[in-house]
Amino acid sequence: MHTEHIGQQIRSVFTADLLRQFHGSGYPGVAPIFIVGLPRSGSTLVEQILASHSAVEATFELPEAGRLIRYIDRQRVGGKLYPAAIADFDPRRLIDLGQRYDQETRRFRTGAPRFIDKMPNNFATIGLLHLILPHARFINARRDPLDTCLSCYKQLFARGQSFTYDLLELGEYYLEYQRMMDHWHQVLPGRVLDVHYEDVVANLERETRRMLDFCGLPWEDACLRFHETERPVRTASSEQVRRPIYRDAVGFWRNYASHLEPLRETLRPLLNRQASRA
Repeated sequence: MHTEHIGQQIRSVFTADLLRQFHGSGYPGVAPIFIVGLPRSGSTLVEQILASHSAVEATFELPEAGRLIRYIDRQRVGGKLYPAAIADFDPRRLIDLGQRYDQETRRFRTGAPRFIDKMPNNFATIGLLHLILPHARFINARRDPLDTCLSCYKQLFARGQSFTYDLLELGEYYLEYQRMMDHWHQVLPGRVLDVHYEDVVANLERETRRMLDFCGLPWEDACLRFHETERPVRTASSEQVRRPIYRDAVGFWRNYASHLEPLRETLRPLLNRQASRA
């Protein structure tokens, strides 16, 4: 599986030793909030809550991380491509990449102190983004794996996300996402906040306080009235985030349980792990 192979390469390069080696490097001039995860995992809801804060503006699902990787590949440091090339970088290159990210995203920003980059697939580039933007914060939007995969399968995305057209491929992709997030939690302890959709639905205020504290933002009641915030939303969840919190989507997969056995079998290791922690 190509995605798994790339994931293994990333994990072999972005080790705890390499991250310690470059600790404190990068460009400190901007502190974006990255919301990562799989599509249909509640990331737009998280974005809408945070974007209701007076110090935060939402942008879009920005493609800048992918562009930075292509830039790294063109440089061919040590004759290597990303991610292997990172091991031969020096702090000056990391600063340059951070400045490039800042400059390239300015056209999407209007000057608020903080801004959100909600490209879900950035879950694979957390190590790189952490190195080049040391003040960045990463929120991992989580949702029940079966609900997430079924919701992805039902959705016809405008572009990209080709892994969502087959339930078995969806399950394999979810497992690779989980392996990647397990890695970042191990090598970057405390730098990624997991926010579970089910917890947000059950206790909006508690989870909102967790997110604001993690991002170093003071409390604002407007975050609880996220559905009143007027801004463009260009994801499949655009209508849902105009409504107050509702519980209809929790456990939705059970309505289709008889059709999901192959997916459940693929996800069995993760589902068993979750059950043992419950």
